[in-house]
Amino acid sequence: MTDAERIAAILDICALKARYFRTLDTKDWVAHEAVFTPDLVADFGGADGGEATAPTRGAANHVGNLAPLLENVVTVHHGHTPEITVLSPTEATGIWAMEDKLWTQPGSVLPFAFMHGYGHYHERYVKQADGWRIQAIRLMRLRVDIA
Repeated sequence: MTDAERIAAILDICALKARYFRTLDTKDWVAHEAVFTPDLVADFGGADGGEATAPTRGAANHVGNLAPLLENVVTVHHGHTPEITVLSPTEATGIWAMEDKLWTQPGSVLPFAFMHGYGHYHERYVKQADGWRIQAIRLMRLRVDIA
């Protein structure tokens, strides 16, 4: 793999993660599911400050579980300082520092009015015929402030 190919892969993965955040905050669930591989493994256990849960398997299952939780919630997610390691022309890993804020609205099922979280996403990416996708995602929190 040339340096130019490695840099192009990193830029493509950064654009993928930007799409992840945008589609999550705009609740574009079809586009959000498309950032993942169908066999996604998503580990958000305890990411809201609650008890740990088992990872979710499958992009459709993950988005299907997430959409109702965020139905009456305004969210803002930011990703920073990506550490992308390209392992091959079709495989990469990444760690992203993150910060998010969630404001619940009337009708929300979440047990808080406001949450401000800090932590890191740990991800595995694969390149498919139509571009890079997230194959595994784990959120590890450093701090969660809930009101």
